[in-house]
Amino acid sequence: MANLTEQVKHNAEQALATLSEGWRELRSRAGSALTHFRQKAHESGDAAQELPALSNWAFMAADIVELKDKVVVRVEAPGLNRSDFKLEVHGGVLSVQGEKRIDRESIVDGRHFIQCAYGSFRRDVPLPCPVDADAAKATYRDGVLRIALPKIKGAEPRRLSIQVK
Repeated sequence: MANLTEQVKHNAEQALATLSEGWRELRSRAGSALTHFRQKAHESGDAAQELPALSNWAFMAADIVELKDKVVVRVEAPGLNRSDFKLEVHGGVLSVQGEKRIDRESIVDGRHFIQCAYGSFRRDVPLPCPVDADAAKATYRDGVLRIALPKIKGAEPRRLSIQVK
């Protein structure tokens, strides 16, 4: 009976290790599709008014299109202003950072509601080829941030021939 208990314990430990490794791999691969929001402390004059809880993770959709002479990245980020964004390119990765501030007021049935949410975000987008960050152009319209990054000359893909022996 002790041998059976040890075998079940060993198999359970192996299954847990495999499951844990699978989750780490999934998180690693999906990391570029998730955006991390960090909630900042916001002081309010009314202590009774509580801020809604924000999730720490959310999807910030991004599309990457590689054209002949440039890479275009589109990021959906509604409700922000152009000044809310900070863009950087480091080591083949475009980093879109900023701060989201949402203040909403409404009156329903004679009651006045104020909702506020604050948080910083960062989305890292791996670029498919080397780009000239100094010549990049970004626009923000209708909740979509569009970044055009010209490719560096000579960084275009080459076709290789395969020799059969």
